[in-house]
Amino acid sequence: MVFYFKARPEVGDYTIFMGLDKYENEELIKYGFIEDVWFHVDKMSSAHVYLRLHKGQTIDDISEGLLEDCVQLVKANSIQGNKVNNIDVVYTPWSNLKKTASMDVGQVGFHNPKMVRTVRVEKRINEIVNRLNRTKVERKPDLKVSDPSAAEREAVNAAERAERKQHLREKKRREEMERLEKERQAELRSYKGLMSSENMTSNKQIASASKSLQELEEDFM
Repeated sequence: MVFYFKARPEVGDYTIFMGLDKYENEELIKYGFIEDVWFHVDKMSSAHVYLRLHKGQTIDDISEGLLEDCVQLVKANSIQGNKVNNIDVVYTPWSNLKKTASMDVGQVGFHNPKMVRTVRVEKRINEIVNRLNRTKVERKPDLKVSDPSAAEREAVNAAERAERKQHLREKKRREEMERLEKERQAELRSYKGLMSSENMTSNKQIASASKSLQELEEDFM
């Protein structure tokens, strides 16, 4: 079962959702969209809450009001976190979630910890939680095809991941070429230094040195 909520209307048409338990969380981790942002109470057990952004948006586009809806929903769905004040909620793009075979069901890590953000939640605001709960809809979707364009979206996600990898490869190749060029230029400068007039001996100088040696030899004969 997945629970869907609608954010406050003034921030735009946004859906917030979460799984019933760790097994649904596992499916949400596996079949998320590139536009999804994951929320969880830091260092406490809580629901895995997701915000689905609009296509082309990033975590930086989350408004203050939309963020407040998400973190209040996370806090309200943490047994421990709901009872205390001043908790931290962490959030990160779905694409940053890391899942390995050794992890328990519903457990996640992060590919890049620097992409994880933290927000302090001072207290539960019942007005926000109650408003969100009034929009709550329960569904049991096949997450693989829960969106009519899921197959197409997954293809787009795969293409975007491939494009990012390609850009990374090209960046590394450019950096390697720049490094090799710098080394070549350094070698050229070193070679030119060896070939400078101050470090070279002319044929005339060689002949003069030879003549002086010959004269010295004749003096001893």
